[in-house]
Amino acid sequence: MTAAQSPERPGPGRRVRDSATEMAQLVLPHEANVHGSVLGGTVMHWIDLAAAVVANRHCRRPVVTAAIDEMSFLAPIDVGQLALLHARITLVDRSSMEIRVDVESEDLLSGERRKTSTAFVTFVAIDPVTRRPTEVPELILSNDEERAEHARALERRAQRLARRKAARSGVNTP
Repeated sequence: MTAAQSPERPGPGRRVRDSATEMAQLVLPHEANVHGSVLGGTVMHWIDLAAAVVANRHCRRPVVTAAIDEMSFLAPIDVGQLALLHARITLVDRSSMEIRVDVESEDLLSGERRKTSTAFVTFVAIDPVTRRPTEVPELILSNDEERAEHARALERRAQRLARRKAARSGVNTP
């Protein structure tokens, strides 16, 4: 049993690859800003959708977005380019799941790709009847890369919880 596993979790554990998702979106003019690149809010919407698919696949329950962390825009995605979203689960807690979403642009004429965004999205599984948080299956880590990402996710979770606690008490944190 890995560090991410617990005997109390409902159902069988699931591997990272069992829920990983890839999506492609062609950037059209109606999604562009005045500079001819996709709106940041549109990219955030796509990230939320890709992460939701991963969370749903992992727990097979309704999920809601709880937090979006460390959203970064590294490069624009221009009209006519493809946005490629790669999403995978990095952490499972009792009812919450952290999903990493990496976004690349692809120029369809040259094939050139570049990293444009990364975000970490936290989802909470909810019971369809009570609408309250419900436990999710454990996460099975299969290799060293997944274990390293999980360790970083534990650090991000601790920072998220500290920020939430500080916000509730009215203290500013970085």
